[in-house]
Amino acid sequence: MKNELTIKDIKKVLNGQPVEQQLERFKNDPRKGVQHLLQQFYQKQLRQKEKQQAFALRFKYEKSFWDAGKLVAGIDEVGRGPLAGPVVAAAVILPQDFAIYQVNDSKQLSRKLREELYPQILLQAQAVGIGVADNRLIDKINIYQATRVAMKKAVNSLNLMPQQLIIDAMQIDSDIPQLKLIKGDAQSNSVAAASIVAKVWRDHLMEFYDHLYPGYDFAANAGYGTKAHLAGLKAQGVTPIHRLTFTPVTNSFEH
Repeated sequence: MKNELTIKDIKKVLNGQPVEQQLERFKNDPRKGVQHLLQQFYQKQLRQKEKQQAFALRFKYEKSFWDAGKLVAGIDEVGRGPLAGPVVAAAVILPQDFAIYQVNDSKQLSRKLREELYPQILLQAQAVGIGVADNRLIDKINIYQATRVAMKKAVNSLNLMPQQLIIDAMQIDSDIPQLKLIKGDAQSNSVAAASIVAKVWRDHLMEFYDHLYPGYDFAANAGYGTKAHLAGLKAQGVTPIHRLTFTPVTNSFEH
């Protein structure tokens, strides 16, 4: 009996949302190509289920606070290591029905995916706050203290007042109860969302600075000490956004 569907047709069905009756029919199809497609489909389904389970697990801290009736904000920063630009923090309050499963530690995501997730997080979050500590403050009080300032600013800029903070490896000067998590962006979706927002926000800022101060490759390196950045530093000297207390910059400034 001639098969009604070609392998190309079956691939299209499996890339959509096949119903159980269709899957049963494909299981009984003797063609190796169909069975290969079916195997790929089930493997993809399994990976998706594992991602959803991991995503649900990353809400365990939030759920304990939600059960107590608390509004929770996740906080993270980006930009502690660069030679130029500010340190940027984000505070994000997610709704309890938040379900963007790709949200994870921003360092584990491609730039393209971070850019895709950024507007989705902004759209679905109950509140988002940004805090910035520039290079002058970093030079004045050191990067650790400047990071704490940026995080506090991010919380204070929220248009909703959280009753609980979940922070990635830091504590800030705030009366709001805080849960300090090591590698919090891998343990909490709220912190992970904040890490994505902070990263993309700062990347966009450094792209602007690349136009303002060409020759350092800021759009590509975000201010980190890459070969191109160090070459620009040697050829052109420091810019108004360089951190003068960071060693490669200090050496360049002194010479």
